[in-house]
Amino acid sequence: MCILYPDRCNSRMGIPALPICRITLKAQKPINSACPISLITFGDHIKKKRLDLNLFQKDVAKLLGVKEESIYNWENNRSNPKIYLLPKIIEFLGYVPFELSNKSLGEKIMAYRKERGLSQRKLAELLSVDKTTIRDWESNKHMPSKKLLEGITKILSSPLATR
Repeated sequence: MCILYPDRCNSRMGIPALPICRITLKAQKPINSACPISLITFGDHIKKKRLDLNLFQKDVAKLLGVKEESIYNWENNRSNPKIYLLPKIIEFLGYVPFELSNKSLGEKIMAYRKERGLSQRKLAELLSVDKTTIRDWESNKHMPSKKLLEGITKILSSPLATR
């Protein structure tokens, strides 16, 4: 039997170890070391989602309609996305990466404005007020009158405000 290769007579090459044993190992997928541990900035959220979906920065850039360098800068916290891009980013993420149930009216105005991609100037135009008025509301220096508060509620709940 081992005439041609006498040194392999006692070898078990080619025979799997324990062929009667069928073990399947199950574990959670290891966390990508490039994935941010805590999600603080928009860049952190974008990077985590991108890595979860196994996408390249150029793929996300194409989805959001920006340059690849923008994604790189956001993910490395070198810059922040422009306000008009926030609705697209929220759509990509599938959630709003900032708190909407804030306590003060100013924080709520700011959160809803950002969610809809409205600058202070654009919201001021929609409400026929000055941009500094919006800034003062958001910093809780002044509160809007009842009439303006109704206008804010109406504009923020309309689908046109998201454009």
